[in-house]
Amino acid sequence: MAHSVIDVIGFDGDDTLWHNERLFAAAQDRFVELLSHYHDSQWMRDRLFETEKRNLEHFGYGIKAFALSMIETAVQLTEGRVTRHEVLALVNLAKDMLSADTELLDDVRATVTTLAGQYRLMLITKGDLLDQEAKIRRSGLGGCFRDIEVVSDKRRETYARVLGKHSLPPGRFLMVGNSLRSDVWPVLELGAQAVWVPYELTWEHEAAEEPPPGQAGYHRLAGLRELPALLSRLETSP
Repeated sequence: MAHSVIDVIGFDGDDTLWHNERLFAAAQDRFVELLSHYHDSQWMRDRLFETEKRNLEHFGYGIKAFALSMIETAVQLTEGRVTRHEVLALVNLAKDMLSADTELLDDVRATVTTLAGQYRLMLITKGDLLDQEAKIRRSGLGGCFRDIEVVSDKRRETYARVLGKHSLPPGRFLMVGNSLRSDVWPVLELGAQAVWVPYELTWEHEAAEEPPPGQAGYHRLAGLRELPALLSRLETSP
C-alpha cells in the first residue's frame, strides 16, 4: 500500500525487535568469571573488545565470531595456559547463546503486526546468516516482513545496494533501529529517513554521535509503540 511520504519501513532486528546485547553482556561476565584467576576483570574486558574489533574484518558480526574472539583472547591473556576445560566452557557458552530464546521487546509484536497491514515492511539485520534466520523464526515475526535481508555490515553502500535491489527510492524509505552507527547515519546519508530507538545497552563498537537537532529525516523515539504516531504525523505534515 503506497503512502504519500513513506512506502517502505525497514527494521533492524537485534535490540530493536528482540533482546540481543543482554546475551553478550552476560557472556562477557561469564568469560571474566571463568578466567578471573588469570587477570583483572576490566583489563580482560578491554582485551576482549580489542580482539573483537580486530577480528571483524575476518569473522564479521555475531555469536560465532564472538566465540572465536573469546577463545583467542583467552589463549593470549593466559599465554597459552588456558585449559581445555576452560576452552570447552567458552564453546558451550556460545552454544547456549545460539539456542537462547528470542525475547521480543515491549510493544514490538503489536506494533509490527499493525504496521504490516499498512506498509510494506522490510527486515534488515546484521550478523551470521544461520543465527539471524533462527532468531527470526523463533520471533514469530517473519510473516510480517515482505522482504528480509541479512547483511554482513550496515554501511551507506549496504543500504544503497538493498534499496537498489528492491527498486526503492531512498526518499520514500524509513529505517528503524537502535544503533546510530548502523541504522541511522548510513540511512540519513542516502537521503532516507531514520528513527533511532535507543536500547538499554550499547556495544561500544556501535556507539556514535546523535544527529543534531533539526537534522533532516532524523527522528528519536523512546519506544517502538511511538512509531505509528510518528508515521501519522509524517503522512499528514506538508
